[in-house]
Amino acid sequence: MKPDRLLGAGLTAAYAAFALTFRGPRAAFWRRMTATGLSLGSLALAAQPELRRTRIRARDVAVGLGVAGGMYGVFKVGDHMARRIMPNGAREIEEMYALRELLPAAQIAARLALIIAPAEELFWRGFVQQRLQRRLGTWPGAAAASAAYGGAHLVTGNLTLLGAANVAGAAWGGLYAAGMPMGALVVSHVAWDLWTFLVAPTSR
Repeated sequence: MKPDRLLGAGLTAAYAAFALTFRGPRAAFWRRMTATGLSLGSLALAAQPELRRTRIRARDVAVGLGVAGGMYGVFKVGDHMARRIMPNGAREIEEMYALRELLPAAQIAARLALIIAPAEELFWRGFVQQRLQRRLGTWPGAAAASAAYGGAHLVTGNLTLLGAANVAGAAWGGLYAAGMPMGALVVSHVAWDLWTFLVAPTSR
């Protein structure tokens, strides 16, 4: 089996972009995160023509919102457990929520809903997972893609965020492998990001 050079290049670019995003000056976090989303989302759309036909229908909205609600419940429980079990859990959770103070809420919401969240689904599920599933099989490919998504967050040095990324990646990856359409995944990711990060943080 020939190596998938485009997949390798895409993952290399993603890991480098995540490192720059999370390790660069904090004040410019949202600008870098938006640039990362634009770059990775564009790569996915260029490499996987079928992603350009993604549409969000009424059923996708309903399913996506249901998934986001279920994930919020899981993360609500996870928040309390992390604060109790992990030595730095509370501090690491608050570090992430402190990013809300860097820009007005409306601007963060627009960046998350229009660029960052959709781009993550297009790249990690539509590009990375799709290619790994073709090479490894549906579920092994999904597992490998979820591990790659979680691994990209190692650069944060935030173990609580790393755990959250692995759980979220496994959930969305599993749903994609089971046949959930990209439109519903995008809706779920957008809704979960907005609700969990801006509207009703799990720490409340």
